Amino acid sequence: MTDTMTTTPATAESTTILDHWRAGAPWPGESTRTAPVYDPALGRIRRRVRMATAADVDAVVEDADRAARGWRERSVATRQSVMFRFRELLAARADDLAEILTSEHGKVLADARGEIARGMEVVEFACGIGHLTKGAYTENASTGVDVFTLRQPLGVVGIISPFNFPAMVPLWFFSLAIAAGNAVVLKPSEKDPTAANWMADLFREAGLPDGVLNVVHGDKEAVDALLRHDDVRALSFVGSTPVARYVYETATAHGKRVQAFGGAKNHMLVLPDADLDLVADAAVNAGFGSAGERCMAISVVLAVDAIADDLVARIASRMATVRTGDGRRGCDMGPLITAAHRDRVAGYIDSAREDGATVVVDGRDVVADGDANGFFLGPTLLDHLPVASRAYRDEIFGPILAVVRVAGYEEGVEIVNASPFGNGTAIFTNDGGAARRFQHEVTVGMIGVNVPIPVPVAYHSFGGWKASHFGDAKAYGTHGLDFFTAEKAVTSRWPDPSHRGLDLGFPQHT
Repeated sequence: MTDTMTTTPATAESTTILDHWRAGAPWPGESTRTAPVYDPALGRIRRRVRMATAADVDAVVEDADRAARGWRERSVATRQSVMFRFRELLAARADDLAEILTSEHGKVLADARGEIARGMEVVEFACGIGHLTKGAYTENASTGVDVFTLRQPLGVVGIISPFNFPAMVPLWFFSLAIAAGNAVVLKPSEKDPTAANWMADLFREAGLPDGVLNVVHGDKEAVDALLRHDDVRALSFVGSTPVARYVYETATAHGKRVQAFGGAKNHMLVLPDADLDLVADAAVNAGFGSAGERCMAISVVLAVDAIADDLVARIASRMATVRTGDGRRGCDMGPLITAAHRDRVAGYIDSAREDGATVVVDGRDVVADGDANGFFLGPTLLDHLPVASRAYRDEIFGPILAVVRVAGYEEGVEIVNASPFGNGTAIFTNDGGAARRFQHEVTVGMIGVNVPIPVPVAYHSFGGWKASHFGDAKAYGTHGLDFFTAEKAVTSRWPDPSHRGLDLGFPQHT
């Protein structure tokens, strides 16, 4: 792999700098600004990352625009071969990428490998780009007139990805965008940026032409430059709801098609007939995986009164077995991304208590298996949380699981539907009729029936409703393909063709 970092003669920890990735190679750009990248389990700066200026973004987009014109002319077979090669390289080196994810995000290695596997599903889906982009044909729509459709790439597309899935979310978007013939400018989170360069370098090794996949690091200045750039035709974003709304409104005002995925507050409704051991396992797994830093995490359990006490006891007993610490030590849950985020999340515990909740398990008491400077907060369980509490209303994005008690099914659905978010939800029950009614009545985009994290597989599409999603197109699947291509309809009339010459060779696709 090509080295994507430069160093200056001082301590390696503070002076190793991650450059942008432009036209197939590391590139420092003109900016002298950098930002720290931490190892959250150690609480120490791992390296620093460049922060692009608007001029840096302009330069990268110019290269991408040039590369897009050549890449769109490559045959489908050529593009597929690059995707297949990238998939094989990614599978062979997944452990290397997982180590990067754990060292910069903090999620445990097993979770990092799972993230890569779910991203690879979309790479594999994109390997079928020939089938996915084929059009439709109608012969003799009128006498001697045929009508057909075809799909073509847009040109340069931008991707702004979040810190919580530094590999999976980019893979969701750039796999389809590149396979469809576009060039990509990726702006990853500055908190854990190394995975983006690593994947861009892997694509270079797979044979992707220079300039087709580029990485620009930075903050709001780089984001705004992408949102407003005339040559960026479409933009995909994942992040918090306020920023998603800003991205959507700004980019669409500049003539772009946009898919912007925002925040979430996901509920799990538990009916009295549910298997409570299954529910308790699911609640802990979905509430504390990746330290709760998932937009599809379950953060609220709606427990029917009749089984609430029993369920809370079972969840608490399982939480006692969760080992919090450094993700490289075989722990179950790692640290949060930064000290500031850890402290913000922890602040909700006292806030919830003041609002009348019972703190059953306080994660601030955790003794972590990790460095004393790590950004650790243990799993936390709140019971009797009022829906008026800030701890209920806000997307906390950390390891806090809240139990809200409800009288029955109707009250549970009412609470789910009253939420401004509509990303994911789940029902746990053995009653098929109740499950069918739930999936029909809830105003949420992704629903699990006895499944706590209902992230669709790659050939379906990912996306929520309400304040969890801005724009019409969802991620990956057929929605993703539609988003990164434009359809043309052609109506044609031709005289009978005349064929001359002999060629007995077997027809080939080149």
